Amino acid sequence: MTLLNDQLITIADVTASERAQRLDDAGTVWNERIARDAGNAQLTYKVTGRGVGSVGTEIRSGRHRFLVDEPAALAGDDAAASPVEYALGALISCQVVVFRLYAQALGLTIDDIEVSAEGDLDVRKLFGIDETGRAGFHDVRVRVDIAGPNTAAEYDRLRAVVEEHCPVLDLFANTVPVTGSLVPAPDL
Repeated sequence: MTLLNDQLITIADVTASERAQRLDDAGTVWNERIARDAGNAQLTYKVTGRGVGSVGTEIRSGRHRFLVDEPAALAGDDAAASPVEYALGALISCQVVVFRLYAQALGLTIDDIEVSAEGDLDVRKLFGIDETGRAGFHDVRVRVDIAGPNTAAEYDRLRAVVEEHCPVLDLFANTVPVTGSLVPAPDL
């Protein structure tokens, strides 16, 4: 089952100068917006999900929708990536954005960038077998392969800047307060 076949969209590649202009323009707009009112820096993202299939979820975020599932070994239909795979994908995609953003700001050139991530997860907590461990990743490794004309030292400085400014890396590295509520359906 695939809910999203009709929504496969490809992103056209842009030239380095087009990318640079878009990054510069976005930085200028946000700097001006925040200078006018510091409250403009505060964003709230809202995403909703609806259970489908065995343990799948159809996610909606604005005009975008995507499917999340589990492999058959975890009771799923294996129709899409799992939640933890999407979490790693979020980390990877955020790294790409922030590398490009700060390369532009620092006057560095990225000809090509590829990021991979691996996360180790012990499922004993998930299945209630052992309550002492973590339910989530206990170790995540990110590898960034970058190509361009700058020196290794310049790219290493860029990596340090990215690690300080990447929002999704921050989510992985730091505890975030989370509140939850349950709204039972009314009795019919």
